[in-house]
Amino acid sequence: MNLAAAPMDRGKRLDAFLHERLPEYSRSRLQQWIREGRVSVDGAGQKSSYAIRGGESVALAPGPLPPLRAEAEAIPLTVLYEDESAVAIDKPAGMAVHPGAGLHHGTAVNALLHRFAELSRIGGDFRPGIVHRLDRFTSGVLLVAKTDEAHRALAAQFAKREVEKIYLALVEGCLEGSGRIRRPITRDPRNRARMTARLETGRPSLTDWEAVEHFENYTLLRIRLGTGRTHQIRAHMAAIGHPVAGDRLYGAKPSEDQSWNRYFLHAHRLGFRSPATGGRVIVESPLPSELVDWMSGLAPARSNPRVRR
Repeated sequence: MNLAAAPMDRGKRLDAFLHERLPEYSRSRLQQWIREGRVSVDGAGQKSSYAIRGGESVALAPGPLPPLRAEAEAIPLTVLYEDESAVAIDKPAGMAVHPGAGLHHGTAVNALLHRFAELSRIGGDFRPGIVHRLDRFTSGVLLVAKTDEAHRALAAQFAKREVEKIYLALVEGCLEGSGRIRRPITRDPRNRARMTARLETGRPSLTDWEAVEHFENYTLLRIRLGTGRTHQIRAHMAAIGHPVAGDRLYGAKPSEDQSWNRYFLHAHRLGFRSPATGGRVIVESPLPSELVDWMSGLAPARSNPRVRR
């Protein structure tokens, strides 16, 4: 396949350019194909770090996709929606989405492989069916593709920002009404484990929030994502001085109740078009019991600011 680099692509890494244009393939898979010489720029091989100038012709000859390598495990799963093309599960906090460095068992992928006979293989050996991800300690709706065709269709919807993504988050401090955060997000140069929205560089990112309920020193927000950056909500809320409750990596204070082994962020609602039927599908996950208990232990706000619900 041939892709034309536009002037707006100038400065992008070759692997990032390919992943942006071909979101159905994982970035690690594309990097592998670059190393194998399956990618050329104006007829010449280049490294993943090659900086696009704009105007080049980029050719890709996809290699064969190896069979799944993640192991099936009999782990309980809550299925929220299923059709011929896709399945949505309710991922609990603490469960990683897929195996990675040092983590090979107990993930959503391990459970999915045991539960379903067929999953998309486009994501690679350790991410079969995975179209998008949730952080390990974020709970809620996770969408999975059963077939390669469905994976491509769903990945295109995510890339075009046609997927509705609604989260519920408890944040520190008082926020009233609603607001929008437009801050680029990039890797934090002082701590590579986190992202930051406090610099002027990074990928454009959009987060809309609305206050739902107030407590003393906390606000429950309904958040709509306009983009899907790594740690986006966590980085954006920390950048405006209202970190997600319990999120120590992003500056939240320690929880008074040490039994909460997570932060308060939940993927509540996901809206997409089913590749099987073409119809609009809305999947919702209620707040898990531990988050309901967390809120029930908070003191009510001393004042009662007017809140839009």
